Amino acid sequence: MVLMDAPQSKSRDLDKLLLRSGNLVGPGFFPGTDLRDDIREYVRVLVVGAGGLGCELLKDLALSGFRNLDVIDMDRIEVTNLNRQFLFRLEDVGKPKAEVAAKRVMERVSGVEIVPHFSRIEDKELDFYNDFNIIALGLDSIEARRYINGVACGFLEYDEDDTPRSETIKPMVDGGTEGFKGHARVIVPGVTPCFECTIWLFPPQVKFPLCTLAETPRNAAHCIEYAHLIKWHEVHGGKSFDPDEPEHMKWVYDEAIKRAELFGIPGVTYSLTQGVVKNIIPAIASTNAIISAACALETLKIVSGCSKTLANYLTYNGGEGLHTKVTEFERDKECLVCGPGILIELDTSITLQKFIDMLEEHPKLLLSKASVKHGKDSLYMQAPPVLEEMHRPNLSKPLYDLMGRVEKDTVHVFGTALKNEEKQSSLTKLRVVFKEVDGVADMDTAILRVNSKRKTPL
Repeated sequence: MVLMDAPQSKSRDLDKLLLRSGNLVGPGFFPGTDLRDDIREYVRVLVVGAGGLGCELLKDLALSGFRNLDVIDMDRIEVTNLNRQFLFRLEDVGKPKAEVAAKRVMERVSGVEIVPHFSRIEDKELDFYNDFNIIALGLDSIEARRYINGVACGFLEYDEDDTPRSETIKPMVDGGTEGFKGHARVIVPGVTPCFECTIWLFPPQVKFPLCTLAETPRNAAHCIEYAHLIKWHEVHGGKSFDPDEPEHMKWVYDEAIKRAELFGIPGVTYSLTQGVVKNIIPAIASTNAIISAACALETLKIVSGCSKTLANYLTYNGGEGLHTKVTEFERDKECLVCGPGILIELDTSITLQKFIDMLEEHPKLLLSKASVKHGKDSLYMQAPPVLEEMHRPNLSKPLYDLMGRVEKDTVHVFGTALKNEEKQSSLTKLRVVFKEVDGVADMDTAILRVNSKRKTPL
């Protein structure tokens, strides 16, 4: 029963979830006003993405009793966003999405505090993400999901029996839409499958033969990819294309228009150019609303225990009629991201520079230009230049000394890895064990091995 003497919150339905018990509640659920007030005061939620799904998530979370929200997005508002990203107006075009979305929700929902972050997710320190109780993803990019997944799983620690330590688990709720289809999933690192465990769920990016792009383009996408993959390198030489740089994207769009006019192909638009180059998935407002509602509810269930959480992947299809299904996927116990980590045994005399070189040669890592972090301490940073110069003296020092001369510990390495023949940002967790070697240490004979199947404690 609802506690009748408890003051009603603005949402009568929310009180029914938080102020009374039920048959589906979690083991740690204690109904009452204290729970409702604690969620308002102490729980911090990060919303990643302020697009179509992110706008809905911010609104839904604010109306579900969450008062401390942050939102991060690197994009600015475009005219093409206005048909589905309902927090934006025509006068907002050109402004940062995160800032405008936060402002609009705070104007409509009293008492909520939303901190916007207009930046790339990679530009934030890892400690930034560790400050939140839960991370809600409203992204349209597979690579961005993989990065956030790596960050959240990077906080996970295991005990000697390879059991996740509950205090280090950073839950995530991920939503995604494509036309009239969508999904909502709960990711509890170390307990449920992480994004990397089920990466096979996402189809590979469509690739076009270069001969078709260069000689016989047949549609607008061919013209765009020609400008992106061929023309850019012809004109700019070795300069890398940055899909997040507006000037670069505008150049590709202009060249695609010229190519399309030459072959009489219609349909090249700036939004389509972004979609093809960045592999952006199309979205519909109604689908965003449905998936966002599912994600917001799961977020509330995780932090309150008011009901059992989704187990663990919900699919929605509204193209013809309505079909929903929940599938319980199994976690990959050997996952390099959410698992205990790659075990690396090293001689105590191995320098940080030698360690970084080894990461590039390792067959399961192939990590170049790696930055290394131990706990809260950055041992080496590749960028920006001022930080690289600051940490450069560490390269000649033994990793054993830099890690406080401990026998074993976890380090996180971030760099560029080759995945599916494409260079992508990668954050990986390593379990480092130092092994004493008799006699003079030979750096070239250091042991670097993978032993993810090992059952005995280290």
